[in-house]
Amino acid sequence: MFSISPLDGRYQDKILDLGPIFSEFGLMKYRTIIEIKFFQALDKVKVLPRKISKNENDFLNSLINNFSITDFERIKFFEKTTNHDVKAVEYFLKEKMKVGSLFDCMGYIHLGRTSEDINNLSHALALRDGIKIILENYQRVEKLLLNLAKENKKVQMLALTHGQPASPTTFGWEMNVFVARLRHGIKQLKDFKLKVKLNGATGGDSALYFAYPKINWRKFSNDFILSLNEKNSEIKFINNPFTTQIEPHDTYRELFDLLRGPNLVLIDFNRDMWSYISRGVVVQIPKAGEVGSSAMPQKVNPINFENAEGNLGLANALCEFFGSKLTISRLQRDLSDSTVERNFGLVFGHIKISLLFIAKGLSVIKVDQKAMEMELEKHWEVVSEAYQVILRSLGVEDGYELLKDFTRGKVVTKEMMYSFIEEVAKKHKLSKEIVQKMKKITPQNYVGNRNF
Repeated sequence: MFSISPLDGRYQDKILDLGPIFSEFGLMKYRTIIEIKFFQALDKVKVLPRKISKNENDFLNSLINNFSITDFERIKFFEKTTNHDVKAVEYFLKEKMKVGSLFDCMGYIHLGRTSEDINNLSHALALRDGIKIILENYQRVEKLLLNLAKENKKVQMLALTHGQPASPTTFGWEMNVFVARLRHGIKQLKDFKLKVKLNGATGGDSALYFAYPKINWRKFSNDFILSLNEKNSEIKFINNPFTTQIEPHDTYRELFDLLRGPNLVLIDFNRDMWSYISRGVVVQIPKAGEVGSSAMPQKVNPINFENAEGNLGLANALCEFFGSKLTISRLQRDLSDSTVERNFGLVFGHIKISLLFIAKGLSVIKVDQKAMEMELEKHWEVVSEAYQVILRSLGVEDGYELLKDFTRGKVVTKEMMYSFIEEVAKKHKLSKEIVQKMKKITPQNYVGNRNF
């Protein structure tokens, strides 16, 4: 009722799938997963006092698979005493093991680990699951844009460079530019590898090396981290053995920079759509019952694209902050990164909301081909590029200057352009075939190669 952030208020229903990942519940769940899997890995290298049975492993796996609100609340109960969230997870697991056959092994939970070993791996799992959701939504928008591009592949449109009439394009081409850019950003995300660490209090696994000198703990950490990777997951984890207490987070910066990439593409797209709607070449379909303005009844505002732009800008501001903040830590570590990492979900929430609004915006627009044709017909000066190149190819050296003097700063009609051609042809003794060739070039067909 009294949400501070719109993510937990106005937009909560749009990001329900992100809640279990980036909430406090999610962080405790991922910590529980890492602690249990680490405990099971200790069993494989024979650190535990005895071999764990299949039933005991099944029990441990059930704690992961059935992690519940009740479990979360129990961890929070322990935290009230410990004032340390990772230690609270440890005590929760020990309590679970104490009442069963694993009571004699419970002392090995969190053995030789520092909180940051657990935390950085937990955040990695959350980021991986969050990226999975965001990628699905990026790809949905990519598909919608591709369909829009294909549907309007041959729809000619006046281009504006520097806001001025320029050589024509097609609406499909313009949309496909965004498709190609977005696709590139998606591929970079899919190819991304996140560095994580599992090497103790200050990076050397000192305690474990002294307690169990025969075990290659660096290899153990590498194997453990690789075991967390999923076959069908885009983001992969790799071990960083050279750290202080914390993994230096350089790949956090890379990841959030990668997220900024497609977001910038889509900010650009939203602004272009806003402009097309403002020009009247793209029309929004009114929905019964909706209001565009509390004062002006006629208005149908491009609110979906505006909302998306705002959310993407906010997400990118956070991405930039995460990259600059998290790569800096005093000496072997300070705790200022911890509270920042708890806000990762904000980026994913704002990105997802923006992608939903883009999809919604695309569902209520139509391209007004007639408006585009009328706009082109008003600007015959845009074919001057073609004319000057043809003239120069025929040996009229000042072809560019002739067109510049005739068209610059003017709105030129078809009749004016035809008259110009005939005058130049007469002066430079150009053939009738050349004149006809030039007259066949119109703002409606001068689009070049727009295949994709």
